[in-house]
Amino acid sequence: MRILFVTSEAYPLIKTGGLADVSGSLPAALKGLGADIRILIPGYAAVLEKLKNIEHLARIQHLPLIGSVNLLIGTMPDTHVPVIVIDCPSLYQRAGGPYADASGREWEDNALRFGILSRVAALLSRNDSPAGDWRPDIVHCNDWQSGLAPAYMHYMPESHARSVISLHNLAFQGCFPAGWVERLWLPAESYQMHGVEYHHQLSFLKAAIYYSDAITTVSPTYAREIQTSEFGFGMEGLLAARGHEIQGILNGIETNEWNPATDPYLTENYDTNDLSGKKHVKSALQRQLGLAEDEHTPLLGVVSRLTHQKGLDMFLSVAESVLKDGCQIALLGGGEAQLEHGFQSLAQRYPQQVSVTIGYNEPLSHQIMAGADIFIMPSRFEPCGLNQMYGLRYGTPPIVTHTGGLADSVRDSNEENLKNHEATGFVMPYADAVQLLLSIERAIGYYRNAELWAQIQRNGMRQDLGWSHSAQAYVQLYESLLNRPHR
Repeated sequence: MRILFVTSEAYPLIKTGGLADVSGSLPAALKGLGADIRILIPGYAAVLEKLKNIEHLARIQHLPLIGSVNLLIGTMPDTHVPVIVIDCPSLYQRAGGPYADASGREWEDNALRFGILSRVAALLSRNDSPAGDWRPDIVHCNDWQSGLAPAYMHYMPESHARSVISLHNLAFQGCFPAGWVERLWLPAESYQMHGVEYHHQLSFLKAAIYYSDAITTVSPTYAREIQTSEFGFGMEGLLAARGHEIQGILNGIETNEWNPATDPYLTENYDTNDLSGKKHVKSALQRQLGLAEDEHTPLLGVVSRLTHQKGLDMFLSVAESVLKDGCQIALLGGGEAQLEHGFQSLAQRYPQQVSVTIGYNEPLSHQIMAGADIFIMPSRFEPCGLNQMYGLRYGTPPIVTHTGGLADSVRDSNEENLKNHEATGFVMPYADAVQLLLSIERAIGYYRNAELWAQIQRNGMRQDLGWSHSAQAYVQLYESLLNRPHR
């Protein structure tokens, strides 16, 4: 089975969030199951720097506005999954990130930048593919950035591949002025309610949801949630109409990279048989961050984007109460200026109890995940979430909201689950500051009982969090698509 996996980011080439982790790990897992898979990604400078064995693959002519691009092919540094790169310096090699400049302002030509990604994906699926003899059976798109690919494929009679869209976060919809329909060479007939039009704009994500042969989300609960007005972000009607076709497949994590027994970023490794090393990692983290070194002080960890979605405003509102109870906080992340300033102010007032690191730091994310006692993740909505799984893997029980992938991956430490050895964390019934404070207090109460706490830690660490089950579910989905006609 030939699969073209289309994404705007993939770890370790380039990363802004969880999409990159999935785009690095899932193709590798599919390759391990025997799939002939290739990743398609824009040619950012970081991608070209980190990719191995780069060769020229083809040149594509007659593209909207830019004329032509080169296609390069290389391999992932660790997994050796083939990667096709769209080499177009004017679009992708810029100072800043994949979606925005260094000041955080989105690139004004994002419609073109990701329209070209989608167009190239569709062209690679044609019988006369510029990649030569290699033509995909499945074009697997991810989020809005590759969302026009199913629409382009729909209007290309030469494309016989099936299209899949994975919804990682419905809140980001890729909406642009209607004039981009013509500029990106979409047929005029596509610009309607039964097509790419969404509130008088072109929506990349709506195009994917409407035209794709299959829709997946990154957790079973999120697949149900997006069909409601609370979580559908205006697209719940269309999603509900295709509800019987939406499949929720819980993400996995890269268990070789995220493994406390071998993690090179930790001062000491540990596993379920011997958790003693975790205390040493905690002490080293406290010293590194300038926190008072005390193994008995509950250390609460946060590694997250600082946004309303992630519920960190709720945590900020109860943080002083938590600190007055004798806890410490180690936070790594960035995002909304008000939240950044709020946590930085907290660290200034409580320098030995609070450490705040603004930005992204891969080694520190591992160290906080391992050194913290409790992981805080009170998201208002969370399609899947990976950090709570890292917390489970590292024996750092997470506090989460009962939503999306958090509900699917964390079992509350209630009496029944404790009795059945299934308790792995603490689940709030809904996102609320009072519920968060109560959950933190409950977790700290359990933390004081060393035997009970070790049981919760080990329950989480023993979960099968890898990609094997999820990758098999994707293969079954692909096979089912190939055995039925196009929509």
